[in-house]
Amino acid sequence: MREIDELVGVPDPAWPELRQAFAASDVPVRVLPADPDEGRRCLLQLHVTARSVLGALTLHCGGLVLDDGWVRVYGAGSAANGLPSLGRVNGFPAVPDPGWYPADGLVVGHDVLGGVFCLNGHEPGRAGRPGVPGQMTYFAPDTLEWEALDMGHSAWVWWLLSGRLETFYDGLRHPGWREEAAALDLGQGITVFPPLWTEEAHRDLAATSRRAVAMREVLGVTADSARQLGPADPGFLGEV
Repeated sequence: MREIDELVGVPDPAWPELRQAFAASDVPVRVLPADPDEGRRCLLQLHVTARSVLGALTLHCGGLVLDDGWVRVYGAGSAANGLPSLGRVNGFPAVPDPGWYPADGLVVGHDVLGGVFCLNGHEPGRAGRPGVPGQMTYFAPDTLEWEALDMGHSAWVWWLLSGRLETFYDGLRHPGWREEAAALDLGQGITVFPPLWTEEAHRDLAATSRRAVAMREVLGVTADSARQLGPADPGFLGEV
């Protein structure tokens, strides 16, 4: 297991390019201040270098808040802003353990509706996830199923900044969604009734009622619904 200085002190780190991309993005993006100690702990457990986008985000920022809070991407955590770290979301060991890994994949982001962005691990099929190792997947709250995204983590971050979220969430964003997302604390999400997977919600999203609740409640309801109504147990959706 390499020491933290070997993971941090690399040529061509990704952070300077990322900072430029944040500033140039057409998507509103807020970069939260990092908890430095937690960032280094998470980086050591992930055992990736700061040359990678995953490593740079983990080390240098508390997380990303995109589209006025609609999507949250995890990093070193930001206690002052209420966003947990990648380590907390995924249950990293308190002390970095080279034998530990996230068996169901690494949860790297959530959206306010309970959608989950996860990076596949070594055996996604055993975890009930589609796609191949190292590929991003998304648990969709409107279908209660995992979907393979045709990209790895780095490409996913650039994709988030590209403005394609508008197309990705077509049919899931109700009138006034931006204002509702911006009003949330980063520990909150939005519950929708009738639920997003129902025919009523698909037919007229504007007629649904919405409520701000703790994000853990949004994920819990979605997971329970998937177990009862979906094709399979969705597995681990992250701890928030």
